[in-house]
Amino acid sequence: MKRQARGSGSTAIADTPTATRTGQEDEGTGGTEGTEHRHHRLRRRLGRADLRAVPEARRALRELLRPWGGPEQSAIAELLTSELVTNALVHTDDDAVLTATVAPDRLRVEVRDFVARRPCPRVPVADDGTNGRGLMLVQSLADAWGVHAHGVGKAVWFELGAQAA
Repeated sequence: MKRQARGSGSTAIADTPTATRTGQEDEGTGGTEGTEHRHHRLRRRLGRADLRAVPEARRALRELLRPWGGPEQSAIAELLTSELVTNALVHTDDDAVLTATVAPDRLRVEVRDFVARRPCPRVPVADDGTNGRGLMLVQSLADAWGVHAHGVGKAVWFELGAQAA
C-alpha cells in the first residue's frame, strides 16, 4: 500500500513495511503498529533545485529512524543524506528521488538523479569554504557507499549498520 503526501516542492511516498503479523497502520512511518517489521521505506521525490527539500528529507529520515539504531547512527544518517540530496539538487538540473530502506540490521539510503555524470570525491581545498566535502564525509562515515548507473542517470547510495557509532 502506498500513501502520498505533498509538501513544498517534494512528494513523499511511504511504503508499508513487510511485517511478520498484521496490525493497524502507523501514520508516522507507514508502518504497522504492534508488529515486528522486516523493513520500513521512505521514498521522496525532490523538486529540481529546491533546497528546501534538504531539511524536509532530514526530518522525514529522522522520523523513519526513530526506532532504529542509536542516536549517533541517526545523526550520521541525517548528515550523509543531506550531503547526497544537496549534491543531487545542486549539481544537476533535474528532479531527484530519495529512497531510504531500514532493515533491523542496516539502513540504505539512495539518491537517484537523472544525469549520467558520476560524482567524484575530491579533497577539499582550504579556501573553498564548505564545497567539496560531501562525498568525503560519505566515504569516511558510511559502512559502504557507491554509485550505480540507471537507464537515465545514476543513484548514489550509502549503508550504515544499526550498531552504535
